[in-house]
Amino acid sequence: MLTVNEFARIGKAHRDGMGIRAMSRQFGHSPKTIRKALADPEPAPYRLKQPRWAPMLGPFHVVIEQILRDDEQAPPKQRHTAMQIYRRLCEPEHGYTGSYDQVRRYVGGRREAARQTFIPLAHDPGRRLEADFGHIYVDYPEGRRQVPVLLTTWSYSKAKFAMAMPTERTEAILAGVVEAMTFFQAVPHELWWDNPKTVAAQIFKGRARELHPRYAALVSHYAVEAKFCMPASGWEKPAVEHSVFDLQRRWATPVPKVQDDDQLNAHLRRCCEQELARTCAGQRETIGQRLAHDHAAAGALPARPFEPCVFAPAKVDKYQTARFDGNRYSVPRHAAFKAVTVKATIDRVRIVLVDRVIAEHVRSYGHGELILDPLHYLVTLGRRAAALDHAPVYRDWRLPAAFDRLRARFEQKLGLPSGSRQFVRVLQLLSEHPVERVARAIEQLDAVSDADGIIRRTEQLARRAAHEAGDADAAAPPAGAYPDVQVPMPNLDHFNQLLCSSTLNPGDRP
Repeated sequence: MLTVNEFARIGKAHRDGMGIRAMSRQFGHSPKTIRKALADPEPAPYRLKQPRWAPMLGPFHVVIEQILRDDEQAPPKQRHTAMQIYRRLCEPEHGYTGSYDQVRRYVGGRREAARQTFIPLAHDPGRRLEADFGHIYVDYPEGRRQVPVLLTTWSYSKAKFAMAMPTERTEAILAGVVEAMTFFQAVPHELWWDNPKTVAAQIFKGRARELHPRYAALVSHYAVEAKFCMPASGWEKPAVEHSVFDLQRRWATPVPKVQDDDQLNAHLRRCCEQELARTCAGQRETIGQRLAHDHAAAGALPARPFEPCVFAPAKVDKYQTARFDGNRYSVPRHAAFKAVTVKATIDRVRIVLVDRVIAEHVRSYGHGELILDPLHYLVTLGRRAAALDHAPVYRDWRLPAAFDRLRARFEQKLGLPSGSRQFVRVLQLLSEHPVERVARAIEQLDAVSDADGIIRRTEQLARRAAHEAGDADAAAPPAGAYPDVQVPMPNLDHFNQLLCSSTLNPGDRP
């Protein structure tokens, strides 16, 4: 086969007057080849007239085609590779004796012909916000762990927002979307997701979905239309898919080293802000300039933000705990055995009885854990003082050293049972007073042998603090609102004398 350089030399020789036979002898090609070279200015590309299927594979085309058709109904990660098809053909059932390369070329050609092609799309400003989770590894003081990051990206401007989350549950999605809209100061017309069960509780035919109740409340609050990709069709939201790549390859490479999630989120926010100065390929404006178009065409934020929480019913058990997400959280004694509602965000668990929050805890993402507040058990502790040494909630309770000294003094002077009961009475003050105030009362009365004196001193400190803060003046009615009337305190001594008198004068009768 002649090369381009040989074509050039033959053309030059012909221009200089050299004959066909002379060129044939000089260049070592037949006259027919020389004439073809002179007829075309450059060599024609090689074209395969027919697929180069080896005769050995011919009878097995039907088997391969059936395997590929069956794969269309199989899960994506459980479909045949070319090597697996080759192994099946070599089994005694089929008896294939050809090479793997023949199978690989045939399967590759069939799959290439079946690959989808797409039409380039463009979206109007302010129309679409795409959302998805990406995952990165982060180095914390306690070690390296994988962190889910919620990403949202505008389809028009490609502006991004990223926030690390402790989980991918519904409450995390709600919190991330609220933060994203606050960051952009705009509400899109459409919010696009894949089909996570935490958002789309049920998938129907086409694009119809049954929304999770709290996600439905979110889109209603912001008046945004909930949109979803077709199953296994992540390419329908390419902007956020590319953002996941940026998160992993640019923002998290090298692996971030942070103290906590707050520091990680500060890093991600800086990355999002720096993106605004970048210009995407094929665009003349920066991402920040295009975001201004998104902002102008999008909706405004509502007057108040949506509360990103989920609700769950629970029943308080005999241990004064309500179960939520595999863990148990304590409540006060008066809520025992009652039905309550758990209100959970990504970092807090609040327990509501009727219409009032009766307990609040830091949320745990462990399993089978007890999250207990010692203050919730002070009423029960009054009847079970021995729990001071046997219940972890009190054994592990870290109080100022004044409390330990007080307990030792009580038990030394009054004995173990009585001293413990007196100490419990002091602890019960913590349900109404801060620890600092009770500790101060204990330190001021370092010689008392019962709880009554400490209770009185704590109440005195509380009244003094209220007076210093001006609470009494703030609670008083304005001047002139009521007549200035002085009412003396009643003296019951006269009444006692009346009862003790054996005779009553007629004028003393009422």
